[in-house]
Amino acid sequence: MSRNAFALGAAALLVLALFVATRFPGSSSAQMEAVAAEKEAAVSTEGLETATFGSGCFWCAESNFDKLPGVVATISGYMGGRTKNPTYKEVSTGKTGHVEVLQVKFDPKKVSYKKVLDYFWMTTDVLDGGGQFCDRGNQYRPVVFAHTPEQRKIAEESKAALDASGRFDKPIAVEILDASAFTPAEDYHQNYYQKNPLRYRTYRWGCGRDRRIMELWGDNAATH
Repeated sequence: MSRNAFALGAAALLVLALFVATRFPGSSSAQMEAVAAEKEAAVSTEGLETATFGSGCFWCAESNFDKLPGVVATISGYMGGRTKNPTYKEVSTGKTGHVEVLQVKFDPKKVSYKKVLDYFWMTTDVLDGGGQFCDRGNQYRPVVFAHTPEQRKIAEESKAALDASGRFDKPIAVEILDASAFTPAEDYHQNYYQKNPLRYRTYRWGCGRDRRIMELWGDNAATH
């Protein structure tokens, strides 16, 4: 089940119909590479570190992480699959092996990887390995993609501590994998929550993301 199919009231469904009409514009490999070049050129990476997370809908993850102090830039995209330069339409089938991810560029002088990772935990349904919220399928599963051995060590220790905390009656379902080739998503996905605020808010509310995060994390929830 994709984010295009969730239960909403009649008024919201009208908004959804408009939203679906623009969901799959065509994207060639050349266009994807152009988006990648544009995104990289827009951000000076000197002195920055990179974190990549799968947390379901990258629109929502982007909105979340853009509010975290120390984060300089966020890029929606795909990681972990077999197809070079996949499109959203290909990834959404669940057949390419990719995960819908957010790549986060952060200033380690202002925020540590550990704090970025903690923020990921508290904006994710850490118990659901079959997708996130209303978005179901392998492409929406929660994953921490580690870019360095140190990131992997921190992530594994943090996951183990969360499992051992007794907070949940189920094991943490988040995978920890080594980072692989990253493909930025099509340009219309970047900063979607800013470009299309009404459609974004309708989707986020209908998907139940924030309600579920509050159930899991209570006062510690990082919902936006």
